[in-house]
Amino acid sequence: MAGQEISKEESLSLKGYRHACHIMLYADTDAKLFGKIPIKHIVLMQMRFDGLLGFPGGLVNPAEESLESGLSRELWEEMGVALNVAPEDHCSSCVAPSPPQLVTHFYTKKMKEEDVREVEKAAVTAPDHGLEVMGMVRVPLYCLRSGEGGFPAFLSHSFISNSRSQLLSALRALGLLSWAALDAAVTQADQIRQSTQQ
Repeated sequence: MAGQEISKEESLSLKGYRHACHIMLYADTDAKLFGKIPIKHIVLMQMRFDGLLGFPGGLVNPAEESLESGLSRELWEEMGVALNVAPEDHCSSCVAPSPPQLVTHFYTKKMKEEDVREVEKAAVTAPDHGLEVMGMVRVPLYCLRSGEGGFPAFLSHSFISNSRSQLLSALRALGLLSWAALDAAVTQADQIRQSTQQ
């Protein structure tokens, strides 16, 4: 779903719009796949009830709560942990094409690797586990020798709304992957999609 970027402040003045907040939790790591492929970064997403990949979060009501406190509430429901989301964690706000009248707010939060592991453990005890959320997923940010496995294969899956573009934008903005690596992965992902549709 494409949409128009808007400031967070301007989005809150819109009348008749619903607001959804989501967050990308990430950490640095020294881990290596098979002892030789550097993973470098852990990025969390989730498998949703509808079989689509997305980020933790959900609908919030700015009339009753701040965007950040609403997102923190959603994170407790979906991941079983109370994370403090701050206004400076905000990355972007985007107005969805109408209908629906929806503004999506995207946040990123860097954590320590051990804190990410605690989030993953807690997620299976969360109130929404097995209902709205099927489980947490780590994004494989590496590329296998074949050129198709890892990140390109991950990108070839189906994502909810604008979460795929949010992932790519965040990886670029945070410097977790180079522009060249991102562009190559997107090209390979498109080729994988085309080959499976034939």
